[in-house]
Amino acid sequence: MKIRDIYEFLNLISPFELQEKWDNSGLLVGNMDDSFENLYLSMDLDLELVENLKPNSLVITHHPLIFVGLKKVNYDTYSTKILKELIKKDIALISMHTNIDKTHLNRFVVENILGFKIANQNEFIANCEVNMSFDELLKYLSSKLNLKNIKFVKTKDNIKTLAICTGSAMSLIDEVKADCFITGDIKYHDAMEAKARGLSLIDIRHYESENHFNILLEELLEEYLKKNKLKAIITASKNPFEFFKEKH
Repeated sequence: MKIRDIYEFLNLISPFELQEKWDNSGLLVGNMDDSFENLYLSMDLDLELVENLKPNSLVITHHPLIFVGLKKVNYDTYSTKILKELIKKDIALISMHTNIDKTHLNRFVVENILGFKIANQNEFIANCEVNMSFDELLKYLSSKLNLKNIKFVKTKDNIKTLAICTGSAMSLIDEVKADCFITGDIKYHDAMEAKARGLSLIDIRHYESENHFNILLEELLEEYLKKNKLKAIITASKNPFEFFKEKH
């Protein structure tokens, strides 16, 4: 199969033109007229994962390997080390980032993984009505996302409305109209700002909130792959973070 064929299908279900201006979704490595034999789906790429991929393959990731223009390729950075391996093994790369965030991923995680009903949603933020204590909400999220520890800002004991955005979305705080905002990568000054506004925060972390991309994309591609007698191989990049917990 040619890359162009599957690219055009992906563009139908989640148009690449919807991506944010700062994003770099699309075909990042390879040529539209190239053919591939194996298809892999992964949220990210890491060196160990790439070393285990078969040659002459196509990988579809959520996060782009390259965000900004490369001025040198010395194979001493994350992106260029992986780029070297992809080129050596004739592996093409398509990334679907903010376009699929808008069309599918955030809704999929909120409804299918977390089990909340969305009342309304803008491009990135899903708004839900709930009736839970803050402590109940923490336990619920911990169970659903397998979070062993959770960073949070608590300004209310009871939560009636939630705003949820997977990944890293504290830059959207001005758009949040809810008792609690759930997202990842919350920083110290984000917490200070939210507390001043009386907004509760729960950090569900970047990796844990988006590593369902593979499942979602496999579902979206299921009929297309059957029709073209192609199988997608789910791969899992490793979370670069580890968490220390002292044993008593």
